[in-house]
Amino acid sequence: MVTRQRSRAGGEAVAAVSRAHSMATVPSKSSRKRKKVRVLYDSLEGGVAEKEETDSRRPKWEPRNWRQQLDNIREMRKNKDAPVDQMGAEKCFDSSAPPEVMRYQVLLSLMLSSQTKDQVTSAAMLCLREHGLTVDNVLQTDDAILGQLIYPVGFWKSKVKYIKQTTAILKQQYGSDIPNTVAELVELPGVGPKMAHLVMNIAWNNVTGIGVDTHVHRISNRLKWVQKESKTPEQTRVMLENWLPRDLWSEINWLLVGFGQQICLPVNPRCKECLNREICPAAKRC
Repeated sequence: MVTRQRSRAGGEAVAAVSRAHSMATVPSKSSRKRKKVRVLYDSLEGGVAEKEETDSRRPKWEPRNWRQQLDNIREMRKNKDAPVDQMGAEKCFDSSAPPEVMRYQVLLSLMLSSQTKDQVTSAAMLCLREHGLTVDNVLQTDDAILGQLIYPVGFWKSKVKYIKQTTAILKQQYGSDIPNTVAELVELPGVGPKMAHLVMNIAWNNVTGIGVDTHVHRISNRLKWVQKESKTPEQTRVMLENWLPRDLWSEINWLLVGFGQQICLPVNPRCKECLNREICPAAKRC
């Protein structure tokens, strides 16, 4: 009797081990699904946040020939003689001003630059600086006078309103300085993502994203630097940041803006003068 009980117990133990081994070697239907792991990414504010991605990530997409295309653009931009090089946002502020005034001037130059040529923006900034481009002085300036100072920048009437509203917020909420995060900057009237990322780079020396204007948007689509055609500059920014190495984010705006001003024009691009004419997907249509 005792022997029979021991035999039965031994058999049950073997069966239990067998079931456990079977469960360990044959994954369940749910466990065969790819597991989720948490990875870090840079948030809009330039800090760190979390998102979920699969542990079997697909190979990173990148455009064909992009490194050679980039080197060719660098070669074409080596003289630094485009309008952006002389009159861009990095050239419009008073570098001898106190840091908070300098940052304020960077912000205003980018607000004025929207849908406006660099030459016009530079002239408007010069008038504003001669008038006195500080938070307090702008708040004390009549709207009509402010309009005369910035005319003929694009949508100058709306920009007068945005400048006054934004300047009041800076005075009340930021001690006459500007915000130091993208999230706060885009909350200011008249400030979009492109401006915010450029402000962070120029004023705060913090690269939080790629500044994508019409030139960067147009050229990225022509070179097929976006995985599919993008309709807006913001879509282009997201697609570029998905593959372009982060150490190139600061340089790419300056490179492509000048390239777009001189060679890759909106209408009738000068493909015959372009070093990328043999490897540009859009060159055949020129």
